[in-house]
Amino acid sequence: MPAKRSAAAVVVLVLLVLAVAAWMLLRGRAPGDTASDLPPREQLFAELQPVALSNCELQRFGEPHDGGYIMCGNLLSDVAAGYSYGISGYDGWGCEVSTRFDVPVHQYDCFDLTQPACPGGRTIFHAECVADRTFADEAGRPFDTLQNQFARNGDGARRVVVKMDVEGAEWTSFLRAPDELLARIDQLAIEFHGTDRLRYLQTVRRLKRFFHVAHLHFNNYACRDDRAPFPADAYEVLFVNKRIGIVDPVGRVQLPHPLDAPKLPDCHSAAVTVLGH
Repeated sequence: MPAKRSAAAVVVLVLLVLAVAAWMLLRGRAPGDTASDLPPREQLFAELQPVALSNCELQRFGEPHDGGYIMCGNLLSDVAAGYSYGISGYDGWGCEVSTRFDVPVHQYDCFDLTQPACPGGRTIFHAECVADRTFADEAGRPFDTLQNQFARNGDGARRVVVKMDVEGAEWTSFLRAPDELLARIDQLAIEFHGTDRLRYLQTVRRLKRFFHVAHLHFNNYACRDDRAPFPADAYEVLFVNKRIGIVDPVGRVQLPHPLDAPKLPDCHSAAVTVLGH
């Protein structure tokens, strides 16, 4: 009888260990990873904290306010094309990238079909939006994936730079994009919208497999006092591919950056307070 009890105890112990291991795997964390104990919004905020890059010279591309994005200007010379999503009738970013680096920039928008002029540049407008699948909405507006759009433009195997402001469609578009596509994006400047869904956290964590977070700026026109630790519901993030970005382990990140557009100083100050800078 004691032998049977001992064997049963061993079985119970083994099952308990396996259950704990499975739970840890499903939670996506190792023992002692206290960051995973935070609510999803706090986890997302933690994932978005920028790192200093020793070889990145931040420069502003595009408009001085909405439509302008901070990039590592010295790390763009090897891209073969640019992609500008959600241009809403103006695209200073795309025009500057095209003229400075002599590359075509593909502009996408299916809601505002205005095609902005770009003297001296090569911008190509597509009356189409981006999504995680191919479809047309009730109004007949076409949507397609990043993978299909890159391939149709002959950029399926080329290095590109991407800017995106598409009012929420960004999350699943990147969450479901193929690894090989993400690996070819040198820099991604994106305005995220929202803070509270699990897929937001999943998307950022997936992007961080390929990219460093190099800059974070809160959209001061989207200030919220119910999204702590986020001071705003929309925020611009610069992702720099780990192929080209070199982390400076002792460098400091300047937030807000002098190149950021301080639309509403009170919200900007709140962002700095939250970040501890």
